[in-house]
Amino acid sequence: MSEEKFVELVQSALDAHGIQDQVTVAGRFEPRGHSGGMFLGGLTLGDAGGAMGQAGEAIGLAAGSLAGMEAADKAAGLPFQMLIGVSDTNVYGLGPHRHDAPRALVFQVPRAGLTAKVHQRVNVRVLELIDESSGSRIELEGNRIPLTHSHDVIEALTK
Repeated sequence: MSEEKFVELVQSALDAHGIQDQVTVAGRFEPRGHSGGMFLGGLTLGDAGGAMGQAGEAIGLAAGSLAGMEAADKAAGLPFQMLIGVSDTNVYGLGPHRHDAPRALVFQVPRAGLTAKVHQRVNVRVLELIDESSGSRIELEGNRIPLTHSHDVIEALTK
């Protein structure tokens, strides 16, 4: 999906919530730990299923991957996929997002007093949004695949 389409989806959702702000960039993110949960769950149940042969290993890998992602997402308290939109004054998290428009406003954070930190991982970038006054954090993973446009959001928040 194009970045323009992501911006359009976020803007439409904000309009539906009565929020009068103009989003300039948007991208898709998951809660921090989503990819790691998938890896760990797949590894664990794949090995366990391997005792039943190749088919058991494949089934265990698939089931473990899904269970691991689900567990990580629940622990984060965030939807498994979100669109993150950035305006001049706020950062918005909207979800759930799969192939349709997001409906729920998950968070709205003022950019004033917000620090954005990025940690590079093997297949994702971790974006931390840190409120300087309270120290509270929102931790997100942005996939390195260009189609998610997570890099555009990270760039807008760290420049």
